[in-house]
Amino acid sequence: MSIEGGRVITPCGMAEGPWQVSERRGRLEVTAWVKALEEDLVVLLFGGAKPHIGAVGMAEPRPSLRDPKEISATSSVFTFLGHKEDVVAKAVAEDLAKALNRKVVVVAGMHWEGLREEEVEGVLGICEALTRRIIEAFGGEV
Repeated sequence: MSIEGGRVITPCGMAEGPWQVSERRGRLEVTAWVKALEEDLVVLLFGGAKPHIGAVGMAEPRPSLRDPKEISATSSVFTFLGHKEDVVAKAVAEDLAKALNRKVVVVAGMHWEGLREEEVEGVLGICEALTRRIIEAFGGEV
């Protein structure tokens, strides 16, 4: 362990990062913290007034069942009681695993009071945009 500029640096064999990217639409902003762990990727998606852990999605790339030349993904998701981030966590994990051919874990927790249906769609759109930006940053095809 060493101290550089007031930060504690602990060697742990991890690749570069973490890095952060945000996307905003009106009052809705979602931030992604992204960390490469050698060949794997961990993404933390959070936003709103109460960031938290609502769901965890994980995906592993594999050959597509329809066309083994294409990459698909197998995924699982765990959701805490009363939370709805499972849709986002699963979709982002699958999309990143397919595009980057890496194992991916996504932890998602976002909360805004009084979201209207169109705002829910806006959050999904923001998460899709963040996914595209992550894919581009890691050299995958969108």
